[in-house]
Amino acid sequence: MSYDYQEDEELQELLRKRAAEEQKRIAQQEAQRKQIQEQKEAILRSIMTQEARLRLKNIELVKPELAEALKDQLIALARSGRIPTPITDEMLKQILEQVVGSQRRDFKITIKERGWK
Repeated sequence: MSYDYQEDEELQELLRKRAAEEQKRIAQQEAQRKQIQEQKEAILRSIMTQEARLRLKNIELVKPELAEALKDQLIALARSGRIPTPITDEMLKQILEQVVGSQRRDFKITIKERGWK
């Protein structure tokens, strides 16, 4: 049984091509994600006041998932005309109270005495 170096080189070439294609695909996805993010930011700049955008940025630092969901919701509400624009800081506070209030859970903790002293 002889080892064929030509097959090994072909395999290496195929692996290099596949890796290059994968890197290109990842770069395209990243560029597309970045473009979508820039479009969202442009829309938010047009529908929100400076103070409201600042509050949203602060929320994003603490709870990125909540901020992203809130951005999507604000854009959808503004596009459908269900919320007046520009969105002020006070309006954003009210929306946040509704969103956070619906996510809050009431916890009830009961402590049962076991007779330990």
